Amino acid sequence: MAKRAAIRVTEAQDVKSVLTWLESLGSKRVREDMSKRFGIHTDKAWGVRMADMQKVSKSIGTDHRLAQQLWKTGWYEARMVATMIADPQQVTPKEMDAWCKDFDNWAICDTACFKLWDQVSHAWDKVAVWAKSEQEFVKRAAFALLACLSLHRNDADPKALKKFLPLVKKAARDERNFVKKGVSWALRGVANTSAEMHATIMDLAEELATSANATERWVGKDVLRDIKRPMIAKRAEKRGVRRSTAVARSKTKTKRG
Repeated sequence: MAKRAAIRVTEAQDVKSVLTWLESLGSKRVREDMSKRFGIHTDKAWGVRMADMQKVSKSIGTDHRLAQQLWKTGWYEARMVATMIADPQQVTPKEMDAWCKDFDNWAICDTACFKLWDQVSHAWDKVAVWAKSEQEFVKRAAFALLACLSLHRNDADPKALKKFLPLVKKAARDERNFVKKGVSWALRGVANTSAEMHATIMDLAEELATSANATERWVGKDVLRDIKRPMIAKRAEKRGVRRSTAVARSKTKTKRG
């Protein structure tokens, strides 16, 4: 498989070549599993393993124009590769909205959030906007993005993340499977940002876990199962120190500038 990818790398600089490459890596068994086990629409999918899509992306490298073209094809694998070769510095708010509206499964939604958008400087702004959407995967994207930004970035004061909690709490009543799981992920991600936020999320999760609403109870208990582990509290404390230091340095540079 690796040899075939190596042979094709020089051909992969146009959409048609990439699509042909991806199609050649497809598997009927993988395609069937995507539908039956993971609930991913396969009407425009070849059944390519994630590991192979990552190899294709690595071989191509960063190419934002190609990423945009691949996204427009509508093919699942092409869009997955697009999220991995797009340039975070060239991503615009308008483009984020357009791609988000195209989401029709959790896999492409989550991959866009943790492979691409978590590196976009203005991504924080999209959380509040998408959280108000009634579209299932747009709403999931809001909380998947909040989770990824919380876990992967250190450019926001942990205390500032509290402004997102009313949105998360409100969405905790949304019984749609992919939304409530996204909400749980967001709370668990924010809990990892500092000792203070860990305690704040612990209190909120306890409140949700005893709610009269079944969906809120599910979210609360799911979050508690994770963040009650001692290793999570220790990790949050360490990350809180790192984040506070990073924010302080950023403010110092801004004043000097």
